[in-house]
Amino acid sequence: MNTKAFRDGIRDGIPICLGYLAVSFSLGISAREAGLTPFQGFITSFLENASAGEYIAFALIGAGATYIEVCLMTIIANARYLLMSCAMSQRFSEDTPFFHRFLVAFDLTDELFGIAIARPGYLNPYYSYGAFLVALPGWSIGTAIGIMAGNMLPEDIVSALSVALFGMFLAIIIPPAKKDKIVLVLIIISFTASYLFSVIPGIRSISSGTRTIILTLLIAGTAALLFPVKEEETEAVS
Repeated sequence: MNTKAFRDGIRDGIPICLGYLAVSFSLGISAREAGLTPFQGFITSFLENASAGEYIAFALIGAGATYIEVCLMTIIANARYLLMSCAMSQRFSEDTPFFHRFLVAFDLTDELFGIAIARPGYLNPYYSYGAFLVALPGWSIGTAIGIMAGNMLPEDIVSALSVALFGMFLAIIIPPAKKDKIVLVLIIISFTASYLFSVIPGIRSISSGTRTIILTLLIAGTAALLFPVKEEETEAVS
């Protein structure tokens, strides 16, 4: 059973690997602009595997942020994975050892969570291991290739390629903004506040990393307080 689950994970992880190669290539361009080597980018992506978290980390590294700023923003950007881990923990059988739960949580990305949570019945951790086996190297190799390409290509082309990552984030925020006007307003407020914080005397002297932390906590906290997400009512299955 473990062998079959492992093979199924490899099969389902291949499309994710291909998608990761494309996205992490753009991430590698940002890593290169932050001064990372291909090996450093590979190790970073292998250990983190989170587009938003890594992009923020690379941006802060390039801006000369402190270790504390990088750690705080990475935790904030990746906070959703805590919720995913809680949901995933309910899919394991009660006798699943802790080390299996720990290893699955190591690489619980949006995409890998999606295919795992869709599996019927209890989740066999070997399914996730199979998906990790192909998806994680794709993300890490793509980052390293992006850095190498950035080192070889002219600066004008590198600058143009760096826009691709912003396109990825637009693809993330536009669909929910179209469905929910509150999300749209919050996005506009975030952009506006970020610009104002960068030009207002006194506040602009604060490092960009600290400004980002302050804005993230203020806007996200206020939105959670004023517009809490209503828990969907689900019908009990007899």
